[in-house]
Amino acid sequence: MERIDLRSDTVTQPTAPMLEAMMTAKVGDDVFSEDETVNKLEETASNIFKMEAGLFCPSGTMTNQIAIKLHTQPGDEVICDETSHVYQYEGGGIAFNAGASVRLLQGNRGRITADHVADSINPDDVHKPVSSLVVLENTSNRGGGSCYELSDIHLIREICLKNKLILHLDGARLFNALVAKKQSAIDYGQMFDSISICLSKGLGAPVGSVLLGTKEMIRKARRIRKVFGGGMRQAGFIAAAGLYALEHQVERLAIDHAHAKQIEQALLLNPKIESVLPVETNIVIFTLREGITPAQFTDLLKEKGILCFAFGKQQIRFVTHLNITAQMTERLCDIIKKV
Repeated sequence: MERIDLRSDTVTQPTAPMLEAMMTAKVGDDVFSEDETVNKLEETASNIFKMEAGLFCPSGTMTNQIAIKLHTQPGDEVICDETSHVYQYEGGGIAFNAGASVRLLQGNRGRITADHVADSINPDDVHKPVSSLVVLENTSNRGGGSCYELSDIHLIREICLKNKLILHLDGARLFNALVAKKQSAIDYGQMFDSISICLSKGLGAPVGSVLLGTKEMIRKARRIRKVFGGGMRQAGFIAAAGLYALEHQVERLAIDHAHAKQIEQALLLNPKIESVLPVETNIVIFTLREGITPAQFTDLLKEKGILCFAFGKQQIRFVTHLNITAQMTERLCDIIKKV
């Protein structure tokens, strides 16, 4: 029985052409900025967004944490949604690495508004931390892969400019949003001071993220990366996978989105399912009715070769990706309707 792994889009295996690109990569010492493939990846990523420079790092957590450290001083405050990855899933790094506090906002499926931001900015008062950074997440993981409208981001950008706040994007699944909403990467590059893009989620690379910003920002970020232990040597072997992903595996994300929509429709036919968050990209989050626990439901699926996990009280998450085929999706939907 073929296993269907929906735990995350990080479980993918490199394709044969990606492995070939890795095996033939030209490498050097990246700490000395001498790895040709890393340099090409950073240049390619920054060109996509028309930003000045990029910095290759082992993970999206590192790129986010470097950005937060770079944009804040100890005692500052970071404004973000309460479900944000930078708050929920980065080990308390905002406090540990940057010495900053967090203003958590109650957005809509992980998305906050300009009014939310404006209302949360602290006055110039010695009793309060200095509001200095706004972090958005697009797509929102805990929001079920929900996407921002560009017009909403533009309004947030105006508030940040007016109040001299930095705007950072956790774009771990940004390419999913770009494909789903038919948005322009260049528009994002113009609105954000820094952007983190992940190569190992929907794009299918085995490891790595890139932080994008100005040349001066990335120069400083490189020093922070070194302090965080992120200096890599012949990193071109893994950078080649990310480069291949950017060049060949972006547009195919629409297939993952179509599979997720298909799964959503099947879930709605199961009486054990109370609700499903609206599916926009490759994440499907659904809530079980009382009487069956997430552990029981995931065990039932595991018996049939389907892997997933609980994602909160009575909730389960599926994530589609390039290793989930049309045939797998059909089989999964048949099982979901009956389980």
